[in-house]
Amino acid sequence: MANAIISMKDVVKKFGKETVLNHINFDIPQGKIIGLIGPSGAGKSTIIKIILGMEKTQQGTATVFGKVMPNRQLLNRIGYMAQTDALYDALTAKENLPFYADMKGVAGQKANRQILHVAEVVELTNDLNKRVSGYSGGMKRRLSLAIAMLGDSEVLILDEPTVGIDPALRRQIWGELHKLRDEGRTILVTTHVMDEAELVDDVALILGGQLIAYDTPANLKAQYNENTIENVFLKVEYENEKNVVYR
Repeated sequence: MANAIISMKDVVKKFGKETVLNHINFDIPQGKIIGLIGPSGAGKSTIIKIILGMEKTQQGTATVFGKVMPNRQLLNRIGYMAQTDALYDALTAKENLPFYADMKGVAGQKANRQILHVAEVVELTNDLNKRVSGYSGGMKRRLSLAIAMLGDSEVLILDEPTVGIDPALRRQIWGELHKLRDEGRTILVTTHVMDEAELVDDVALILGGQLIAYDTPANLKAQYNENTIENVFLKVEYENEKNVVYR
């Protein structure tokens, strides 16, 4: 795809003798939410790390904005939320957020407006003055997500962003992600929560380091004659279980 914002071409990644990604190919266009779906150890986080340039491939290439990764100059155009929270526990959320906003080149009134907005999205407005060391695990995830949404990043890459977040707030967060998508942002999300796969534009189903399916949720449900993506996943997993090695 000529206008792909993110592209992986024949990507192979090994750790020692173990093949973690086996000839992965996909293109992600601008203004789409793509869900990377699969069990733990399927290779989702490794895909993200390769896209970000945090891991190198043994074969194939990953490009972002048409440039081969790793490329440090592109990182300020990408918002990233890792599985592990990178927060300053001794500081309050109100102190963490401006620090990261400044790192992303957002300052002054614009930073203040964005901080108030993302805090409201993740329902941390009343807890901004608390030290992060006193936050629960779910609150830390919400703060990490708020930080990832700061700035004007053209691409958002979110690794398990809703872990530990209650269903009502998850719905609100997905509403915000859809709004960002409608503004032209490109969003790549990994999730174990199968009902969230119904909320993306395209599903990339990963099993045992292989891309088993890539299509819209509606097309996948029609293809496999199932009424939910969870049932599609279970059917695909069953059909491929003899060939899949979980890590």
